[in-house]
Amino acid sequence: MASPRRKQQQHGDGDGDDDSYSFRYLSGLGNSFTSEAVPGSLPGAQNSPLVCPLGLYAEQLSGTPFTAPRARNLRTYHLLVVVSLSLSQESKSKGASFNFFLCRWLYRIKPSVTHEPFHPCQPAHRRLIGEFDRTTTVATPTQLRWAPADVPQAPPLDFIDGLYTVCGAGSSFLRHGYAVHMYAANKSMDGCAFCNADGDFLIVPQQGKLLVTTECGKLLVPPGEIVVIPQGFRFAVDLPDGPSRGYVSEIFGTHFQLPDLGPIGANGLASARDFLSPTAWFEQAHRPGYTIVQKYGGELFTATQDFSPFNVVAWHGNYVPYKYDLSKFCPFNTVLFDHADPSVNTVLTAPTDKPGVALLDFVIFPPRWLVAENTFRPPYYHRNCMSEFMGLIYGIYEAKADGFLPGGASLHSCMTPHGPDTKTYEATISRPDANEPSRLSGTLAFMFESALIPRVCQWALDSPSRDLDYYRCWIGLKSHFSHHDTGRQPVNLQTRMAQTSSHHYLPSSTSKFTQISQVATE
Repeated sequence: MASPRRKQQQHGDGDGDDDSYSFRYLSGLGNSFTSEAVPGSLPGAQNSPLVCPLGLYAEQLSGTPFTAPRARNLRTYHLLVVVSLSLSQESKSKGASFNFFLCRWLYRIKPSVTHEPFHPCQPAHRRLIGEFDRTTTVATPTQLRWAPADVPQAPPLDFIDGLYTVCGAGSSFLRHGYAVHMYAANKSMDGCAFCNADGDFLIVPQQGKLLVTTECGKLLVPPGEIVVIPQGFRFAVDLPDGPSRGYVSEIFGTHFQLPDLGPIGANGLASARDFLSPTAWFEQAHRPGYTIVQKYGGELFTATQDFSPFNVVAWHGNYVPYKYDLSKFCPFNTVLFDHADPSVNTVLTAPTDKPGVALLDFVIFPPRWLVAENTFRPPYYHRNCMSEFMGLIYGIYEAKADGFLPGGASLHSCMTPHGPDTKTYEATISRPDANEPSRLSGTLAFMFESALIPRVCQWALDSPSRDLDYYRCWIGLKSHFSHHDTGRQPVNLQTRMAQTSSHHYLPSSTSKFTQISQVATE
């Protein structure tokens, strides 16, 4: 159910409560957009005129330093209103692709600076971490897994109350690092908004739809979609379906972007046009005691004001919240033999200064066809210089027959061995149809992968949801080695091509392709 504050003088693409709101979005990632909830509210020839249209205040939100290279500069301008307005329900927007500095101009009813001083949140939120060191967290190379945590029925918990850190690395103060959080909420945020001064949030709902109201407009985010809230934006989370739980990654000092495609070419993986940003929407109401909750250095601070922060009538820029439907991801996979590396499934990346090394990658394992021949198709056994936090949105993960459930999580840290459990391995190598194409469906898993080694929160290690017997899923793996066994001969290239030809996937043995393969084996 919509919270009461959503029903007071709301204006934008729709009017009234959220059931009647018409969600309209701007398409594209990295574009420079403009959006107006009231026609004529954007200034025409400049960003900050002496007097803004309709009596609004101009306010800039910068996501990168002023002197950042043009291709990395992000900003937003907001327009704010100080007078009563005759309002249109139509929102006008247009987008274009530019090299950019991350910035947005907001044109709003009252500027965001109009609030009382910040004070530490009381009672303090003890399960949020922004500094990952020996005083706050624990180092462990052990493979970790957690069962899904039930969303409590009581006490009432909104998104802020239900947010807790699992692991992370680095420092929000030093502007380098990341945090992995989870959340379990049973009520909508009411009379308050959240602002993360530490970094960007990437939120992955697993159960229950999220209605995210931001200074740029509204985003409806069901499970199977993600939403990114850039650093500094004020937002509120409502729960239209009731209780919700999910996962959150947070990055310090950088922003998410699409990965380079390299030899893949111009198309594939996540397409920029499928990322959706909100259109301008605002509410104009006197709200005594409205609370801004600011996350700063991993701690929460509160300040009060007498108006809603969602009073932006128009905005333009390229620094904006956005959402993405994971079913639109175009996966790539091996089409002949061997298992592709998981990096081929990267949706978004937060790069470091080292080429090809990520502060954090967001990777998914979506439904797809498996066609590799004479190949162990589940993910291979692995020790990785990167650390991998995994979650499951729905279905069964292909490498774990048991124990890894939707809403659960696992952590395999730097150089810690991991891979398919015993049941998966034995079932895979004994399948009589192992070479037949098959479609992996009804599943969606994801991974937060980082070059930084995570430290784990003590409450995560002590959690009743932690699977203390996780290691046993590999203990049953037995040796199949026998140097007298001639039943499993290595398959060379010529033999593989002959097998492939027998499946009629490629031209016959008289083709030029077969002749080339024969030369290669010679």
